[in-house]
Amino acid sequence: MRLWTIRSILFALVILVATAAGAGQSSRIKDLASLAGAEQEPLLGYGLVVGLNGTGDGQSAAFTTNSLVAMLERLDVTVDPAIIKLKNVAAVLLTAYVQPGTMPGARIDVTVSSVGDAASLEGGMLVMSPLKGADGRSYAIAQGSVSIGGFNISGGGNNSIRKNHSTVGMIPNGAKIEVPMPGGFFHDGMMSWQLHNPDFTTSQRVAESINKVFGASTAKAISSQRIDVNVPLSFHEQPVDFIARMGELPAVSDQVARVVINERTGTIIVGEGVVLKEAAVAHGNLKVVIKTSYDVSQPNSFNESGRTVVTPNIITDVQEKEASVIHVPRTGTVSDVVAVLNEVGASPRDIIAILQALKQAGALQAELIIM
Repeated sequence: MRLWTIRSILFALVILVATAAGAGQSSRIKDLASLAGAEQEPLLGYGLVVGLNGTGDGQSAAFTTNSLVAMLERLDVTVDPAIIKLKNVAAVLLTAYVQPGTMPGARIDVTVSSVGDAASLEGGMLVMSPLKGADGRSYAIAQGSVSIGGFNISGGGNNSIRKNHSTVGMIPNGAKIEVPMPGGFFHDGMMSWQLHNPDFTTSQRVAESINKVFGASTAKAISSQRIDVNVPLSFHEQPVDFIARMGELPAVSDQVARVVINERTGTIIVGEGVVLKEAAVAHGNLKVVIKTSYDVSQPNSFNESGRTVVTPNIITDVQEKEASVIHVPRTGTVSDVVAVLNEVGASPRDIIAILQALKQAGALQAELIIM
C-alpha cells in the first residue's frame, strides 16, 4: 500500500514539474503517439440495398442482378434473371472499423457506398451481409436502414435538387461483431508506443519521461517512431492502469524544420525552426496586356455600294516592373521569416519560386516539401 502511495505522489510531482518547466511546449504522450496493436482494424463487405423508390441500379449493372438472384435462391426462391427489373435494388460496398480485442455482441457503425449506377440510396434497407477482415474471415454481420442525411429529387426537363451525397450512407450501430477480433497491445510483458510524427529526439524524450516515473529500464527508444516499454511486474494484472498513467506523462516534441508548399493553391506553411541564411533576392515581373475591342464601320446614307462591317481594334501594352534587390538577413524564428517574405512584396506564387531558389542557393535551412 505504501509503495502505491509513493508511486502516485512521484507520478503527480513529475507532471507538475514538467508542466511548470515547459508550459505550452510539452504534450501528453497519448497525444504524441498511439499504442502498437491498438489501432482500428478495417472491415469490408458487399451487399444489397433494397426498397429504393426507383433510384436503384439500372439493367446495365449485371453484378447486381446476379447478386439478387443468388440471394433469392438461398431463400428457396427461383427467378429468371432476364425478367428482373432493378429499379429498387442497389449493389453496395460496406466499410467499417473495429478495435482489436472487441468481443462478440458489440455493435459498430457501417458506411454504405453504391458501386453501380444507382441515383440514390435514400430510404433503402441493407440486407444481412457479412463483413470480412484482411485475413478473409467474417467478423461481423451488417443489416439495417440506410441514412444518407440528404435527398436527391429529379423532375422534368433535367431539373433536379440534391442535398449532400445521396449514393453514400451510414447505418449507425448497423453491424454486430460475431467473432472476437484478434490482436492486442500487451504481449509477454511488453508494449510499444508509435509516434504520430517520427522523430529521434521526440522518441528519446518520450522514453525519458516514462523512465523518470517507472524506472530507468522501463522504456527504450528503438527508432524514430517506436518506443518499447517493459511493463513493471506490479502492473501485469492491471495493464490498462499502467497505460493510463503513461499516457498522461508530458513530453516535449521536436520536429524537423520544414516549409510546405502547395503550388496548386498557392499555400505556404512555414514550420518551427526554419532558418534563413543571409542572401540577396532580386524580384521583377513582366506584364503583357492585350485588349481587343470591336468597332462598327457603317457607310453613308443612300450609299448603295457600301456595307456595314465589324473592325477589330487591338491594343497591346507591355509593362515591366523594375527588379528590386532585397537583402535577406539571417533569421531564426518564424516571425522573422514571415517579415522577410512580406518585405519582398510578391504574390504567394512568386514567393514559392523565391523559396525554391533560396533552397537551391543553400540559404533556406529547412526541408522544402512541395505538395
